[in-house]
Amino acid sequence: MSALTVVFRFMVSTKGMDVQRLIEELGCVKRAITYGQSKNVLPEAGLHKEYERSAENLFHYLVLRSFDLRPFQHALSQFGLSALGTAEGYVLQNLRNVIHHLKRMAGNPIEANMGKKSLGYKESRDMLEKHTKNLFGSLRSVAKTKIMVTLPTEAAFDEGIVLKMAQNGMDIVRINLGHDDKLVWHAMVMNVQNVSRRLGRPIKIYMDLAGPKIRIGSISYQNGKGKERNRLRVQEGEHLLLTKNGAKTVKSKFNKNGEQVQMAKIGVSLPQIIDDVAVGDPVLFDDGMVAGKILAKNTNSCEVKIEKCFKPKLGSEKGINLPRTRLHLPALTPEDIQVLSFACKHADILGYSFVRSEDDVEILYKELDALGAKDIGVVFKIENQEAFENFPGILLKGMKRNKIGVMIARGDLAVELGFERISEVQRELLWICEAAHVPVIWATQVLETLAKKGIPTRAEISDAAQGARAECVMLNKGPHIQEAIRTLRNILDKMDGHMSKKKDALCALNIAKNYMKWQDQEVSQSY
Repeated sequence: MSALTVVFRFMVSTKGMDVQRLIEELGCVKRAITYGQSKNVLPEAGLHKEYERSAENLFHYLVLRSFDLRPFQHALSQFGLSALGTAEGYVLQNLRNVIHHLKRMAGNPIEANMGKKSLGYKESRDMLEKHTKNLFGSLRSVAKTKIMVTLPTEAAFDEGIVLKMAQNGMDIVRINLGHDDKLVWHAMVMNVQNVSRRLGRPIKIYMDLAGPKIRIGSISYQNGKGKERNRLRVQEGEHLLLTKNGAKTVKSKFNKNGEQVQMAKIGVSLPQIIDDVAVGDPVLFDDGMVAGKILAKNTNSCEVKIEKCFKPKLGSEKGINLPRTRLHLPALTPEDIQVLSFACKHADILGYSFVRSEDDVEILYKELDALGAKDIGVVFKIENQEAFENFPGILLKGMKRNKIGVMIARGDLAVELGFERISEVQRELLWICEAAHVPVIWATQVLETLAKKGIPTRAEISDAAQGARAECVMLNKGPHIQEAIRTLRNILDKMDGHMSKKKDALCALNIAKNYMKWQDQEVSQSY
């Protein structure tokens, strides 16, 4: 039996749960939190002073969410005290307040001293607002949610594009360092600064490091008529080889009975992944449009069986996802390091792609320190399963600086974790960020149909409205991006008046349970 399960030994159902029983059980919860804190699990040194109390509250929240609290929620709601569902930012003080009110209801003696005063509701909201202002700049007077927009290459040569974006509601520009070059990036920066001066308000510049690009290599072969082809036809049940050596593409061959007699062969952009994959690992191509499994491997290649095929052809440079493979790739590539000094000189915020662990955070921070970049903001892009599983550690390590944020990269996360899980996962990340008082960027496919085709789907309008739960929403490029910015600004302005984060049931979170495993034995001995 899990140790904290012992602490919550009474928590079976709400049937017959009276006020006194709630007092006893919530007291156990509070003791578990304070006991865990006494074991000095938080970093002893290195936290920025502005995040010390946030780190403490994050730990309190992880303890709280290690268990299924729905029975408490149901019971408390009967007494009009369902505040646990909105306790992310001020966990311990909220718990003390609930217990205090329950004791008053039960006629129990009230403690004259409720103990050391913890973070309260208003203070927690002020803290999140301060951290958001540090990273993104001053908040709008009407709407709190910022809009970030990816600049197209044309924005380097046409200042008017940037001006219209800003007039329509853009607050932050995103420059993707995985595309174009320094000359184009510099021209974009100059245009943004000119527009900012012209409008008399700051426009923050966010630059995304590319990170390691796991992609199919260049596909090139001749068909039977001698014509060059750069897309490879694939089908379910087919076998193909992924190779290290960048050999010329070979297409599969089948006999007249439909049996495969020759495997297709394609290279990969990062040969190291061949070393890291294991037999049985899933492999996804082109955002999951083609899904397969590793059947065999050797030093130079691995054999993949195509199990699902939603798209009949694979194109050059399409992405590869390996959701169950532990990759030994640097989150900060040599190419990233080459452009890092440029980014630190011209950007207000740096996007850290492919971060997977707290060690990756340490690597980036050392590079920034070496460049003397003490003031640049850092946003951790959570875009793979490993980053999600290590998320609390990434945040705690990130708190060595005071300008930090999180981007929920929903596209890659959906591919890695499964589309049916993305709604659940994005909510968990929002909750944990709120507990840590860390601002969030809601990203990927927001109003994408509107930006690309000029008319939105009903579903994406609803999705965009949910973005008001975050501190910033990101739009990508498209021929109708100006209309997308105007629409998103109107949606967020309206939703900011209706929504402040969330209120939900509190089932146990695996991410919290896994993080709290360290204390199982100690707590069971203490209780």
